[in-house]
Amino acid sequence: METTLVENLPQVTAVGVIIKAVIILAVISAIAGFGTFIERKVLAFMQRRLGPMHVGPYGLLQIAADGIKLFTKEDIVPQNANAFIFKIAPVITAATAFIALAAVPVFPDFTIPSWIPVLGGTFVPSIAADLNIGVLFVLGMMAAGLYGPLLAGMSQANKWGIIGAARTAVQFLSYEVVTGLSILAPIMLVGSLSFVDFNNYQAGSIGNWLIWKQPVAFVLFLIAGFAETNRTPFDLLEHEAEVVSGYATEYSGMRWGMFFIGEYANMITVSVIAAVVFLGGYDAAGAIGWIFIMAKIAFFFFLMLWVRAAWPHVRPDQLMWLCWKVLMPLAVVNIVITALVMMV
Repeated sequence: METTLVENLPQVTAVGVIIKAVIILAVISAIAGFGTFIERKVLAFMQRRLGPMHVGPYGLLQIAADGIKLFTKEDIVPQNANAFIFKIAPVITAATAFIALAAVPVFPDFTIPSWIPVLGGTFVPSIAADLNIGVLFVLGMMAAGLYGPLLAGMSQANKWGIIGAARTAVQFLSYEVVTGLSILAPIMLVGSLSFVDFNNYQAGSIGNWLIWKQPVAFVLFLIAGFAETNRTPFDLLEHEAEVVSGYATEYSGMRWGMFFIGEYANMITVSVIAAVVFLGGYDAAGAIGWIFIMAKIAFFFFLMLWVRAAWPHVRPDQLMWLCWKVLMPLAVVNIVITALVMMV
């Protein structure tokens, strides 16, 4: 099967792109909610517990109960907070996460059946915005997500929020360097910043996957991805054991939920990038492309849950030591070696 990614097809219209954007918003938001249930179940299984069991069969309606709670819970704005920034910060976090998803192949392309009125025959692409600088765009939007937690913590007039905001700035800025350097070596091999070109470069068989040519870059990107998405063992932005809830200390209701949705959306984004850039994308070993990439994304999502259950937290000084004294030098050495090999 050839690649299912869309590249410069004339039938891609504004209507199709809008439909794709709506699908991304609706489905990823739903997956983020369902992801909380899956995470609680996976952690419970690994820790010999049951997890959610009382609301609905096997606890499946716990998702609905949590959603109702978030939408109906009182929305509190602290007395001494900067109200405007306090309210806009969660929007920034969620918005940057979903904007980043616009440039990655989230779902397969399809054509709306002709019997559907008005929209019948509309082609909906796999990528809402097929940019020739897709990798750079996604990394840039994920980096812009820093402003959500940073502004949230600084607007609260709460010392725990300020501490969480400071950790946010330090951790995000540090590991964004590692993320960019780790993916630079694969970019050098492919010679493009387009996800379509990454997918096509690895077409043919599993032996063409970039993970075999760039194993160091893959490991570095994965570690930096955990830090960028605030996942254990790098969840120091809102470390409940130390700073109550970090930058989200004063938040309640759906404003808090938007931070949560943004985190899970970023987890999906990192999983998609890892699957497309390092694990062959859509077309690998002749498998049905879009089903195969869904399995890869699910694996990386599960890996993040697995690590949370199995790995202890690190201290802030250990986090910075790992970034600047281990990961960044490794990334630079990997880039130099890649360049030398390409020259030879």
